[in-house]
Amino acid sequence: MESLSAIVLLIVSCLFLGGIPAVPFEPQPSSSVEYWTNDAQQTINNILQQRENRNIAKNIILFMGDGMSVSTVAMARVYAGGESTKLSFESFPFIGMSKTYCVNKQVPDSACSGTAYLTGVKGNYETIGVNAKIPSYDCTAELDESTHTYSIAQWAIDAGKDAGLVTTTRVTHASPASVYAHTSNRDRENDNEVKKDGCDPEITKDIAMQLIYGKTGQGLKVVLGGGRREFLHKHPDPETGSNGKRKDSRNLIEEWLNLAETGENRTYVWNRDDLLGVDPAKTDRLLGMFEPGHCVYNLERIQEGLDQEPTLAEMVDKATDVLRKSDNGFFLFVEGGRIDHAHHRNWARLSLDETVEFSKAVELARSKFSEEDTLIIVTSDHSHAVTYSGYSARGSDILGAHNEGNDGLPYKTVNYANGLGFYDHVSPSEGGRVNVEQLDTLWREFRHPATLPLESETHGGEDVAVYASGPWSHLFKGTYEQNAIPHMLAYASCIGDGLKACS
Repeated sequence: MESLSAIVLLIVSCLFLGGIPAVPFEPQPSSSVEYWTNDAQQTINNILQQRENRNIAKNIILFMGDGMSVSTVAMARVYAGGESTKLSFESFPFIGMSKTYCVNKQVPDSACSGTAYLTGVKGNYETIGVNAKIPSYDCTAELDESTHTYSIAQWAIDAGKDAGLVTTTRVTHASPASVYAHTSNRDRENDNEVKKDGCDPEITKDIAMQLIYGKTGQGLKVVLGGGRREFLHKHPDPETGSNGKRKDSRNLIEEWLNLAETGENRTYVWNRDDLLGVDPAKTDRLLGMFEPGHCVYNLERIQEGLDQEPTLAEMVDKATDVLRKSDNGFFLFVEGGRIDHAHHRNWARLSLDETVEFSKAVELARSKFSEEDTLIIVTSDHSHAVTYSGYSARGSDILGAHNEGNDGLPYKTVNYANGLGFYDHVSPSEGGRVNVEQLDTLWREFRHPATLPLESETHGGEDVAVYASGPWSHLFKGTYEQNAIPHMLAYASCIGDGLKACS
């Protein structure tokens, strides 16, 4: 019967719309009433089967997709497999929303937001691990330790747990630095940047130095990501041969290795083979930095044959193998940081692909640990000025141009409010838009259209989602301030100075 209806519809289209429709109607299972009714009933059953897991969380893994807005998640699922596809964390039983603004800004950066979701206190724009009494760029205010805010990694260490971080950015970048650093300027990643800021590096410690010698930095058992250049001076990089960014003649990687206590095995790796070859049973502390700067994009890794660059999932796998040896459990922070970087350049394809890779890392972690004792949270630090719009047919390429504007030219489904994409899609000579079909839209660094010209696309200010699975995951419902997240994690695992499930 449904097939007959489809034939009738096709005939009507030909007669009254002037030919075969651009996208012929093809009956799908989802065309029936039964399909959607059964889907809705299954959704209700899934909700009814949810239970409140009130076990104490032995392990906590906080996944943070930098810049992973709600629209980014929606677009990435289509990129991954279609509209009905779910990314791994979208199957988590509980979802909430967090408000991301800084104390002094409506739209946050990764520094103030990292301070919020890791230390439990909101701060000012561009500051890390300090309260809002500290203004940006002040050289000495951060020296007052009463203004320091310590992350949940430190709370876990104080409770006898192990802690670590994994990122696809430099390990000194704003988000991972929020795990261990205290600074009024997120850009002070090495001593030279401290000098450029007009500060004395002997007094104001750079972020790399804080990772090696800071209270929380010294306590981390695993640190994996990029950023070798921030730790080296005149020490040729093993891949590029170029010197590091430091100016103090120090090799902080060697200094980290030399900090090993008697009988402690510290391992440093800089490529994928060495990482995969690490024996967790024989490794007490693991430091891995796989690029001078940020780790490469996943598509770049694949297309350029960069087989010595580990994936985010591989880094998470090795990190959790090392950390799970702790009888008291662990805290692990994982950042998919290049979702954000691609959005800033209007590189939608790269951003969505990074989101899918991030989802794979979450899936791996959830498969390795029991929901009975391991709490996994997936969230974002902030949104982005990216939209998913138009009326494309079901099954269309999310990165395509399937609709037409009033100027008679096709327009993209994914667009940005601002950024460099403005220059690629506006023709000054003709005073209108460039026909996007004449551009190389398959290039991984193709810039999607932007309405306003800016050198870097901006973050967005709307709330971001928080997906939760495991003990006390039901706490993460509703809408709340972003700084509540580490307090809820601490409650679930009985660490920190606040409320605890065990009390």
